[in-house]
Amino acid sequence: MDYFFVIIEDMSILVNGEIKKLLDRGDLSFKPNLDKFQFQQHSVDLRLGFTFMVPRLWDLVSEGRVALNMKKLDSKKKGFEVITLEEKQYFEVLPGEYVIVSTLEQMKLPSFLMGVLYPRSSVNRRGLSLDLTGIIDAGYEGSLIVPVRNNTRTQTIRLYPGERFCQIVFHCLSGEVEIKKSRYHKKDVTVEVLGERSKTEMELVRKGRLREVKSRYVPKRKK
Repeated sequence: MDYFFVIIEDMSILVNGEIKKLLDRGDLSFKPNLDKFQFQQHSVDLRLGFTFMVPRLWDLVSEGRVALNMKKLDSKKKGFEVITLEEKQYFEVLPGEYVIVSTLEQMKLPSFLMGVLYPRSSVNRRGLSLDLTGIIDAGYEGSLIVPVRNNTRTQTIRLYPGERFCQIVFHCLSGEVEIKKSRYHKKDVTVEVLGERSKTEMELVRKGRLREVKSRYVPKRKK
């Protein structure tokens, strides 16, 4: 296969025309399809989905009302309350509140393309911050979940499913990579916040044994 990065002559960030070429070829896809309002000069706007996740603060147990601790959360209990809106409904983010939202679009990236997620400036000006994880791995398939915070002290900020709230910039890689499927790959956005992939690594870190992590897991370089 001809790598797309050869075709675009070492262009690292894709512009509007190149993004549309990938969509026409089927290498890059969005469901539902992108509309004309979402195409920018060198990015694509994503629309807000209908699913919102609100952190639960407490639970009622045999001992009484206790605060929820994400580290000690029982696997059978949900750390978030999932709210799914219908058309014509909206979601109000309270002052200082933190929620997780989903993108309306499900996407599929090829093995030679990665994405970087950014907030739209209009969202920032309203007092919201999108705590973006940043990189969308090559080969990723599925919706995105994005943490949102209302930074104001007194203002309630209303969100409407379908509004454009973040944007993705595509970077063409210097070669195709082996697809390493994310734990959120093709999963429902309500799957919860997953812990780190390696339990051994996190146990060592929590015990203050970082040197052991480095001594055991740093790959040996070929001389």
